[in-house]
Amino acid sequence: MVCDVRLVEKPELKDPILVAGLPGIGLVANMAVAFLIRKLDARFLGEIRSASFPDMSITDGEGSLKSPFVQLYYHKGGSEGERDLLLLYGNTQALTRRGQYDLCGRVLDVAEDLGCRYVITLGGYRPGRPVTEPNLYFAASNLETAKVAAGLGAQVLGGQIFGVAGLLIGLAGLRKVEGFCLLAETPGTYPDREASVAVLKAVSGILGLRLDPEDLTEVEELADVLAPFDFGALAKKQQEKKETKPDWFI
Repeated sequence: MVCDVRLVEKPELKDPILVAGLPGIGLVANMAVAFLIRKLDARFLGEIRSASFPDMSITDGEGSLKSPFVQLYYHKGGSEGERDLLLLYGNTQALTRRGQYDLCGRVLDVAEDLGCRYVITLGGYRPGRPVTEPNLYFAASNLETAKVAAGLGAQVLGGQIFGVAGLLIGLAGLRKVEGFCLLAETPGTYPDREASVAVLKAVSGILGLRLDPEDLTEVEELADVLAPFDFGALAKKQQEKKETKPDWFI
């Protein structure tokens, strides 16, 4: 088995929504979910370790090591209309196809065991042209969730979505778990605060969250403290060895 899941508790949650934000283009999803964890004071649920994570660690400015990790957090909705949430956060994705499938499968195992029947993945989309104001795009598990995503002001995304952002929704659909992937346009060359704010605003209604525009300034602060490895480059190098060319992390 590639992945090892270690949970510290099993909370009682009511129909939680899983929101996934692993690093990818523009760190859009990463910053958005990091913001939710901080703002909601979400509780640590557990960690997923994988033999397909990068075989490296990186030192911070003070000399301590930061290793690859993927973690799960949870939040119990307190106010009226606020949903219970599962939050997937980390500084990596898996570097192999088997690793990605196993990672997504184990995440869905945990989510389903806690009563989750709805998944939202976030990410960045590089349109290949200058971005002035980020447009939103979606892909959904079925036509009903497609209508929900379209109601957020997002357009249908044609083509392929590599990485957890796409694969998690595809595998969820096979389990009869609904959901959609929401992507914001970004140049993808820097941590994109505006794109992260765009996806947060779009999904806040579904999650039952009331986000003060002033709160969203914290997303910019998170852009400074998040320092994941260059996983896109690592994945590309890994795939070049196999003579394939997917752009893994959206």
